[in-house]
Order: sequence, then structure tokens, then C-alpha cells
Amino acid sequence: MSERYRTEASNRDGGVGVSVVADGMSVPVASPLNPDRDPAASNPEQLLALAWATCLNATARVFVADDVRTAVRVEVALHDADPGPGLEFHVDAYLSVEGADAAEAERVLAAAHARCPVSKLLAGAATVAVHAEPYAA
Repeated sequence: MSERYRTEASNRDGGVGVSVVADGMSVPVASPLNPDRDPAASNPEQLLALAWATCLNATARVFVADDVRTAVRVEVALHDADPGPGLEFHVDAYLSVEGADAAEAERVLAAAHARCPVSKLLAGAATVAVHAEPYAA
């Protein structure tokens, strides 16, 4: 199996400071649980949602005609871990396909979810789910 792409990110500040991508962007970060956080800073929850929404939608586009739009939204919630200790993410992805009935949207979702690298990473987690929903412009 040959490597197709590699990147690297690092963080030296923990939940408050900056995360950086090697030879790329620098992202201010702040814990969403800190009431005094910088509202312009991002957090792991947002970055996970962004990564999965982008990857799943790009993958879904492979399974629809060029003139059909798809949309993905991902919700990430932070919960107390059950059982503890610590915290855990609860993640839901919602995919919609313009003009598709429920069965077609489910077909595209299943195919994209099976192929998307982020979906594969999250596969099997009890707190992760995918859903098809009607397309909203």
C-alpha cells in the first residue's frame, strides 16, 4: 500500500494557544469550556466537525451526478465520559442530496461513509452516527 499524502500538525500550548500545520496554517485554539476563551479561537470539537464534514461531502460527490449538490453538516457535542473518567465526543453527521428521495440519500450516505477516511477512523465508536436528511438549499 503506497502513501498518497502526509501532513503533520503540532500543539505545544494545550487547550489555549496555537496549533500549527507543518508548512501551513496556524490555528488559535481555546477550550470551549473556558468562559474567558477567545471567541475567534477554534477548538478540537470544531476541527473534528470541519474535517469530517469536508471529507464526507467530498466523498459523497463521487456517488452523484456532477450537477447534483450534496451537503453535509456535522454536530460534535462534548459530554462527560460514561463510564468516566474524562470527556468524550458525541458526533452526528447529516448528509443530504439535492433532489434525492430518502432511499437514494441513504444509498449515497452508506457509500460515502464506507469510503471516507474520516468515517473509517470514527467507525465503530458508540458515540458516532450518520443520518440522511432532506436537502435544504
